[in-house]
Amino acid sequence: MHVLVLSVSAGAGHVRAAEAVCRAAERAGHRATHLDIMELVPRLFRKVYCDSYLSLVNRHPALWGYLYHASDRAKPDSTMTKVRQAVEKLNTRALVKRLKDLAPDTVVCTHFLPAQVLAGLRRAGDCTLPTWVVVTDYDVHALWAHQGLSGYCVADEEVAWRIRERGIGDARVEVTGIPIMAAFSARPERAACARESGLDPARTTLLLMGGGGGVGGLDQVAERLLRLPGDPQLMACAGRNAALLERLRRLAAGAPGRLFPLGFTDHPERMMACADLVVSKPGGLTTAECLALGLPMLVVSPIPGQEERNADYLLEHGAALKAHDAAGLEYRARSLIAAPERLAAMAAAAARLGRPRAADQVVALATAT
Repeated sequence: MHVLVLSVSAGAGHVRAAEAVCRAAERAGHRATHLDIMELVPRLFRKVYCDSYLSLVNRHPALWGYLYHASDRAKPDSTMTKVRQAVEKLNTRALVKRLKDLAPDTVVCTHFLPAQVLAGLRRAGDCTLPTWVVVTDYDVHALWAHQGLSGYCVADEEVAWRIRERGIGDARVEVTGIPIMAAFSARPERAACARESGLDPARTTLLLMGGGGGVGGLDQVAERLLRLPGDPQLMACAGRNAALLERLRRLAAGAPGRLFPLGFTDHPERMMACADLVVSKPGGLTTAECLALGLPMLVVSPIPGQEERNADYLLEHGAALKAHDAAGLEYRARSLIAAPERLAAMAAAAARLGRPRAADQVVALATAT
């Protein structure tokens, strides 16, 4: 079958989930096409939709939090909702033509915008393609809920309950987990991965992550955590942020054998295999990857809205702690290093939540309809 996977490049998680679904489809013998629908929309719409989102979450998180919760409470028949949907429909008209050109057998959406477009087409009788939606967080915003779709793939039972509560007609809801790459299906051998990065596999290791863009002031976090007792190692992943990587390298020069700066990697699972604890924002995909490898998290700076809810999920299930500021971060890291049995219990809780085969399940559902 030809599986078309639609994403939106507003944040990296939706794209990473789409890529995971494509690889799973290919492993199953299908043909897969990944399309970021921002490639089809007018430039101004793309700039507003993607750049404004990234600017808000990074520079004005409180404002983003307000907008997130306000839109989550908006009624489906409100003027605001109708105007938003009309603008989005107008700017995504090229997607309809591309669907006809690509002629897929089934569609998987890893973002709510293409799901909304396809739901409207299906309800109007203009599209008969089976369409599945992958929710990429451990909660679900109202923007994901549409009638007229084939089904939803969600992270856990509560998300399944909540999406049904929002009203999705007769669409199926299946708990698959969030799709991640097959490399996370088994934890790589720690000693071999540690040698690749020059680490001592026998020492307690903290991995500091800021996503592909290297956000979150990792150099300041690293400087604070270098105060930790017991001589733990710190890996700090700067992603594609060259300026951050340089700052981390300068900091590492004053802490030889303690801080190991890293740039972008295509194999994050090998980096994560070295760690006992991940210090990171709780993005949906990062969270799913950590859980798949049984890695506990120390959550910092969650984006108001979806990441706060991801953090709540981890905290409720005992797989993470949350730090509200730098002092709290250092305190919690000290506490965990001093109590290895507690860290082990968090790791076991994370492993119980992990769903490393989610992408395979999504593909099986989408190609069975």
